[in-house]
Amino acid sequence: MSHLAQTPVAKAPVAKKISHEMQNHQHQRVDNYYWMRDDSRSDKQILAHLEAENDYAHAVLKPQEQLQQTIFDELKARIVKDDNSIPARDGKYWYHTQISGEQEFASFYRASSFAGADKTLLLDVNLRAEQHEYYDLGELSISPNDIVLSFSEDTDSRRIYSIYFKDIASAELLPDVLHDTEGDLVWSNDNQYVFYVKKDLQTLLGTEVYRHKMGTEQADDELVYQQQDHSFYMSLGKSRDDSVLFICLDATDSSDTLILDANHPLHQFEPLVAYTAMHEYQVDKLGDYYYIVTNWQAQNFRLMRAATADVADQSKWCEILPNSDTVLLEGVELFNHYYVLTLRENGQIRFVVQDINEAANSYTLNFDDVCYFSSLGDNPDPDSQSVRIYYSSLTTPGSWYQFNLASGERSLLKQQQVPGDFEAKNYASERIFVTARDAAEVPVSIVYRKDMFQRDGTNPLLQYAYGAYGITIDPSFSSGILSLLDRGFVFAIAHVRGSEMLGRHWYEQGKKEFKQNTFNDFVDVTKALVERGYGAGDKILARGGSAGGLLMGAICNQAPQLYLGIGSHVPFVDVLTTMLDESIPLTTNEYDEWGNPNNPEDYQVILKYSPYDNISAQNYPHILVTTGLHDSQVQYFEPMKWVAKLRELKTDSNLLLFKTDMDAGHGGAAGRFKSLHEKAIEMAFFISLVEEQGD
Repeated sequence: MSHLAQTPVAKAPVAKKISHEMQNHQHQRVDNYYWMRDDSRSDKQILAHLEAENDYAHAVLKPQEQLQQTIFDELKARIVKDDNSIPARDGKYWYHTQISGEQEFASFYRASSFAGADKTLLLDVNLRAEQHEYYDLGELSISPNDIVLSFSEDTDSRRIYSIYFKDIASAELLPDVLHDTEGDLVWSNDNQYVFYVKKDLQTLLGTEVYRHKMGTEQADDELVYQQQDHSFYMSLGKSRDDSVLFICLDATDSSDTLILDANHPLHQFEPLVAYTAMHEYQVDKLGDYYYIVTNWQAQNFRLMRAATADVADQSKWCEILPNSDTVLLEGVELFNHYYVLTLRENGQIRFVVQDINEAANSYTLNFDDVCYFSSLGDNPDPDSQSVRIYYSSLTTPGSWYQFNLASGERSLLKQQQVPGDFEAKNYASERIFVTARDAAEVPVSIVYRKDMFQRDGTNPLLQYAYGAYGITIDPSFSSGILSLLDRGFVFAIAHVRGSEMLGRHWYEQGKKEFKQNTFNDFVDVTKALVERGYGAGDKILARGGSAGGLLMGAICNQAPQLYLGIGSHVPFVDVLTTMLDESIPLTTNEYDEWGNPNNPEDYQVILKYSPYDNISAQNYPHILVTTGLHDSQVQYFEPMKWVAKLRELKTDSNLLLFKTDMDAGHGGAAGRFKSLHEKAIEMAFFISLVEEQGD
């Protein structure tokens, strides 16, 4: 039985055209759908068009409703209903989360022991969330004296957070409330002050740091730092030894840090070291030393150390771990007697434990799978004698290990349970390399069900990638993808340039003037997977979101014949127009990623690939597009315009469906079950397309 409507059950919405001319560098563009932008999100005509698109998508997908429900039930059945996190010690208390039954969110507890017999409820997140259509919990923090809990909430899906304070003993909210913030804060050691970042409500950039005295009104807060360069993101932190507060400024390829003695909150923040363009670094402090992971004369970063009195003088930084041409240093976790390095070599994460006082005393923590994801877990106590590490692979559910820092002895604390009939032995994963058109070797992580895969070119294949900002999509376990694997799909992650999978150069070769490499890599991987028998040429599907949605838009234009269907979520598809408009949230932060089209050279680079500007009269794959009306990262009007222009120009009768969540933002629906509906809709869409192709 077909899960797709055989005849149009509704007419696809046709958007009106209003010519809008844009002139830059003696080049003219005409955007007939520019009118779809409404920053207030209140224009009735625009909202009506979005609802019409939703109605059309619902009508077309109605034959899939039973399949959607089946998949939703499968996804939900694989989630453990009652679950606790592993308690982690921070100071005098052990902290953990707990979720049960049909709850969407975990609640937070603390206790005086690991066993938790005297646990105290810190925050019932479900109680807070039930008052809102959308809810996202930001950061939680405990005052240094363990008396007050702070927590932040976004209830509009714009990543604009309000911070609240709760007296833990009485469970009463304090009168202090901080609105329009980034969501994080740091406490002074005297418990009297907190510092927070306030957002510009139009650009959504955090540009100002305020000091708030507990017990006073926000209107009385003092501005202590203002960032004039809007190419930087701003965040706050506290050193590992709790002695220093940080203002962290990070652009795509530069960093800056200001510091303040946490015992003297009324003093001024001062630069850690003089700012230098193109200098990226992370910093932490423990005891008498600062530890800096830096790209100063080190493309793949090196670890340096400086005494507190010398840190402002870069010439006095001492190298601990040199740069490597083949190994990327991703970070360091400090303990009183050891530090743990996170390294990436040939695409794989590994950890090196180093005695902080004896350079010769070190060892490596290794894992067995051919491709996997691993990261440091929750390690809040620098005096701990062990380190927690999270591990997962495409066939291994998430596992939390504890390693003794002195001996390296490993113990499994917990492994993610997968209810149902899942058995890891039924699945296999591979790591292969594909030679791209310019001879670059692109890593690909692949997973399939053994008894449904023959490597004979008959399996449907779903290919995924992101490819921007140096963000690496590591191969990790997803209980959701089992619904495709158990139906014979192969799932492949293309580790395209734009990530840091193979080191810093891998990222730099996928940004700005080299952005086309990202798209070429994805297409070349698709061709190779078909040639090597991993997927059927007429059953190749692709998905990506945000910057990965840009990738989907580019391959739709450049290689539409390769793909049966595309899932494009909150896609960044109108790159040129957005990057020319500094009033659009986050534009100025992105110049070092995409280029600044106010420069003629960058303008031409972006013009060549920007998906919206390169739609043409040709056949396109079946496409499912989703967005959130309140998306703060990629504005709703980008995919809205993209769909309208595709409808106007495409020459095929393939499905083009556009769904807008009128409550959600960039991350989609909130809650562990609500988000499953979106996944089920996309999976049913893909499965139905494959069924239509037949054997």
